[in-house]
Amino acid sequence: MSKFALGVDFGTLSARALVVETGTGRELGEAVMDYPHGVMDKALPNGAPLPPDWALQHPADYLECLRRIVPEALAKAGADPADVVGVGVDATACTLIPVNRAGTPLCMLPEWEGEKHAYAKLWKHHAGQAQADRMTQVAKERGEAFLPLYGGKISSEWLFPKLWQTLEEAPAVYEAADRFIDASDWIVFQLTGREVRSSCMAGYKALWSKRDGYPSEDYFRALDPRLEHVVRDKLPGPVWPVCARVGGISEAGAALTGLLPGTTVAVGSTDAHVAPPAAGITEPGRLLMILGTSTVHLVMDGEARFVPGICGVVEDGITPGLFGYEAGQTCVGDHFDWFVKTLAPESYAREAAARGLNLHALLTEKAARLAPGESGLLALDWWNGNRSVLVDADLTGLMLGMTLATRPEEIYRALIEATAFGTRLILENFESHGLAIRDVVACGGIARKNAFLMQLYADVTGREIRVARSAQTPALGAAMMGAVAAGKAGGGFDTIGQAAARMGGVQGAPYRPDPAARAVYDRLYAEYKRLHDWFGRGGDDVMKRLKAVKLDARR
Repeated sequence: MSKFALGVDFGTLSARALVVETGTGRELGEAVMDYPHGVMDKALPNGAPLPPDWALQHPADYLECLRRIVPEALAKAGADPADVVGVGVDATACTLIPVNRAGTPLCMLPEWEGEKHAYAKLWKHHAGQAQADRMTQVAKERGEAFLPLYGGKISSEWLFPKLWQTLEEAPAVYEAADRFIDASDWIVFQLTGREVRSSCMAGYKALWSKRDGYPSEDYFRALDPRLEHVVRDKLPGPVWPVCARVGGISEAGAALTGLLPGTTVAVGSTDAHVAPPAAGITEPGRLLMILGTSTVHLVMDGEARFVPGICGVVEDGITPGLFGYEAGQTCVGDHFDWFVKTLAPESYAREAAARGLNLHALLTEKAARLAPGESGLLALDWWNGNRSVLVDADLTGLMLGMTLATRPEEIYRALIEATAFGTRLILENFESHGLAIRDVVACGGIARKNAFLMQLYADVTGREIRVARSAQTPALGAAMMGAVAAGKAGGGFDTIGQAAARMGGVQGAPYRPDPAARAVYDRLYAEYKRLHDWFGRGGDDVMKRLKAVKLDARR
């Protein structure tokens, strides 16, 4: 009798459920649903406008997705819920939800539905940059030991800047929230009735470490006296390691999903950090790029090292027994989507429609006909700020070299090249600080669908790049976590290595760098680094000054 694991992946725009046969790794049933409210970055559901740099979601969307996609995926797989041995959940992070004591998000209560701070602050909510900057400054002044583990700088994408922003701008919401909880932990809470905190979420997004816990109350008091007891008062619940069994599906969870009460549920995780085992990566020295709306770069090592500009190094953060390092780029797929929706000309839309293509495919085809360097363009990939290695959400995009002869596909290619240059800089930053990278693997829809982009990345980085076998690596990784939580005796696996060997892996031949293209890109990359350091390290803060002017004009 076949046994199955279920992974549910809550991404930026949609949620996906995947049913996987544990014995073979075969993906048998999949269902996807877009969030009804999408990403709220312009207005609340009632039409109230949002300020710049805000990005919210509605937690009710997560429940509606569970209600629809889990039964659909099971039906497509022909899987009896009785044969599901374990469930894993992942979500974008940090996506922070203020909830009451019962776990109900404040935005789902009538008295708070018109308050922007009552909603889930999505990972790319950057309006807490001022709080993140003050957190970094105070940590440096106090010589806090945790700061080097996060590359020396705290990001507005993380938990405490978002929480502190709520306290400063909406103290009534802060007081009404009995706790603040990350999205995947909240979803696991809804499925099991048990509230625990994932070591992955806490470690990468909330400054927690296995050895020292959260920062001290003295540090939080130095930030703001009202934050002195923030961990005790607003972040209750134990921190549990990845792959641990939180409990079984509750009666309410069963009614929501169609799964049987008692079915094992694993600790939640971030969408990126569940992906390495799905690509067969459970050992040091192999880097995974998760290419999506943003890109996350993950690599593991046996030691904790100081690497400036990373998003964190967390013991057991990806797989037990190793230190997981994270870096990333905030704007990749979002980058290309912005161009298509905003600047692609109507003539290109007509051509794409006539040929049965979408605009991305048409622009990619046209861009691929260009030789490296032919456009004379160079871009900085900061349309949504910089995550690594500058950790600065106030940086913005840049395009150089345009003339009246510049074509849309040239701009599109320059944007792709910019993201490849950003990846190369991140890889070099890892290696220059002691992390050997012997293998690079990519996953995500872009990696599987866009061969031109993958070849360009190989040319720019000078590395062979393989692609993960599964098209749904986060959902598959989440399912693997569920299978490990169930254990071998429960029809799953005792270790993530065992699960990866059976269920994960890469496909086909790698993309290999072309020496001629690499030579051109070496020249362009040198120029990219000059621009990167000039605008990103204080040579000229014009981007920040312009952003300040914009904010003043919109007040």
